[in-house]
Amino acid sequence: MWIRKELKDKAKAVLRKNYWTAFWVSIVIALAGGNSGWGGGGGGRSHYNNSRDSLYSNFYNNSSINWEIVSIILIVIIAILALRIFIGYALEVGGTRYFLKSAEYKDNKKSFSFGFNGQNYMGIVKAMLLTNVFIFLWSLLLIIPGVIKSYAYRMVPYILADNPNMGAREAIALSNEMTRGHKFDMFVLDLSFIGWYLLGVLALGIGVLFVVPYENATKAELYLVLRKDALENNLCSREALLLNEQISYDSNDIY
Repeated sequence: MWIRKELKDKAKAVLRKNYWTAFWVSIVIALAGGNSGWGGGGGGRSHYNNSRDSLYSNFYNNSSINWEIVSIILIVIIAILALRIFIGYALEVGGTRYFLKSAEYKDNKKSFSFGFNGQNYMGIVKAMLLTNVFIFLWSLLLIIPGVIKSYAYRMVPYILADNPNMGAREAIALSNEMTRGHKFDMFVLDLSFIGWYLLGVLALGIGVLFVVPYENATKAELYLVLRKDALENNLCSREALLLNEQISYDSNDIY
């Protein structure tokens, strides 16, 4: 079992060493559309919703459909989705790797290039795309199933940051097992950042950006705990996650 305060304390300790780098990495993740915080993760969906609202407005406010405008809107939506899939996913996993390696106090350089590496890129794109398709399909049933599955699959980017070529279904299945019994606690962990985000909003909204690295660093700490549990419970092997170096945990690292 893990404790929120301990995760956050560890995240703060990491950020004391590299806050500003973590800040800019978080900005990139947010722009890539990564669902990594209250302040990020809505990029692609936000543009899509704005475009959709504009399309509906044209339907209702004009007696005839302006197909030229509709075509432009559709092209914009397709372009945004393409950017999200072919660039955003690699950036998101690369940024996730940065926070993961930082939490392990290992070399976190070239994290973004990791996602675009020829040996890693397609594995990341396929796994992230399938994950988001599954979440979308679950969301079609009702909002609640979609939310639950978004928590169940939240560890997929972290798993890919360890092994980008694990395989889409294998990464999704492992994330589902890792988060089993932890989803409500993960939800509460998310809620614990609301106060910080509200303060960020009061600071002309700009303050929100400075909270995102804190949340990203905390979630990386959570993954390390869930990964440790998965290894101990034989949910996966060290080889499956490409953990070539021995991970040591002293008494202070056990939650």
